[in-house]
Amino acid sequence: MPHLTQTAGTDNERTVRFVGRWMPDLSLGLQNLLAHRLRTLLTMLGMIFGVAAVVSMLSIGAGARQKVMEVIEQMGLRNVIVEAKETMDIDAHQRIRQLSSGLTFEDYRLIRDNVSDIVASTPRKRYAPTKIIPKAQLDTPTVYGVSPEYLRIGGLSVTDGTFFDAEQEERGAPVCVLGAGAKVSLFGAANPINQYIKVDEQWFQVIGTVASQVAAQTDVGGVPSQDLNNIIYVPLNAAIFRLENTFSFLRDEIDGIYLTLKDSNQLVPSSRVVRAILDSSHHGAADFNIIVPAQLLAEKKRTERLFNAVMVAIASISLLVGGIGIMNIMLASILERTREIGLRRAVGARQSDIVRQFVVEATMISLVGGTFGIVFGFGMSRLIALLAGWSTIVTAPSIALAFLVSISVGLVFGIYPAMKAARLDPVEAIRYE
Repeated sequence: MPHLTQTAGTDNERTVRFVGRWMPDLSLGLQNLLAHRLRTLLTMLGMIFGVAAVVSMLSIGAGARQKVMEVIEQMGLRNVIVEAKETMDIDAHQRIRQLSSGLTFEDYRLIRDNVSDIVASTPRKRYAPTKIIPKAQLDTPTVYGVSPEYLRIGGLSVTDGTFFDAEQEERGAPVCVLGAGAKVSLFGAANPINQYIKVDEQWFQVIGTVASQVAAQTDVGGVPSQDLNNIIYVPLNAAIFRLENTFSFLRDEIDGIYLTLKDSNQLVPSSRVVRAILDSSHHGAADFNIIVPAQLLAEKKRTERLFNAVMVAIASISLLVGGIGIMNIMLASILERTREIGLRRAVGARQSDIVRQFVVEATMISLVGGTFGIVFGFGMSRLIALLAGWSTIVTAPSIALAFLVSISVGLVFGIYPAMKAARLDPVEAIRYE
């Protein structure tokens, strides 16, 4: 017990000595900064804008990456997707047709027969209607002709009604399921179940709706950007036999193939088999893309690390400029306070006391500037999200990184002026005019 009491007493004494050593410097530093408010504010601007740049740039990057990650994950991390490269240019279409018939059901059957790990699959026939009744309030929805297995492959969640079944798909029944955006665009707040819509010249009965999905703003890995909520799903045979327009002859028999594999380790080998099959049947026409979402996700994560490093490096230039500003102001402050430094040394202050005094001031500038910079950066990211419509995410690591860097800059760029002040000759400093 006496030993524990002695140890506790020693710790308390150390704490008291530490506080007694630093509190006067903190108080003196605060007084000096407040005495020159404008100069202090101008010195802080570099830190404020530097930290704000780090926070806002990282938030924009994090928001964009999260959106892309969500889109890729939504594609299905055990899926392999084949996308046809279709063209509306008649000359280009004819040149391709000399080598390839485009993506066909025969391709789909060959892939099914040669890739053994498939647990679900569907062809897709996409159709862009020229008119829809009731009239769409927003963009005209796109029609997807798919098999019932697309419900599982595409990760769709039915919110009302049902998805069409194999029997309806087999006979090409005139039924449809609406995406969340298509439902709002065509029917608003009304219940669309058992209502009818007219796609060009064909009527379809609405039998279900699905939940909202993440929409890509740009192409992702060869998949064209499209609002996946503004889609009307119909049975594959209904899209092929019931829907046709003047551009249908330019389209492939099917324009997409979705495959879900049992073993995620077989994604890359299976995608190579699919490519070999299509290269052979299309005679090297290169009129298709093969997308493996799991590969895209891994590549995006690698890119994310590099992107973060580059963004921080760019934004840190502003912090470097802010640090140089702190050093210049501290050097100017030393010239103004040379007599004060001489008097402190004359009455017994050590070099370490002078160093501590100026380092505390530099750190206080960077600390307050960093705090304001975080608030400013947070506001900038929200303003950018509001004006540009981008997704921005302010993460705790980005705030911590910006804050720690700002304090480090204050310490690093405050040490040289502090050392210079501590090395002044007391006698010469007192006589300085």
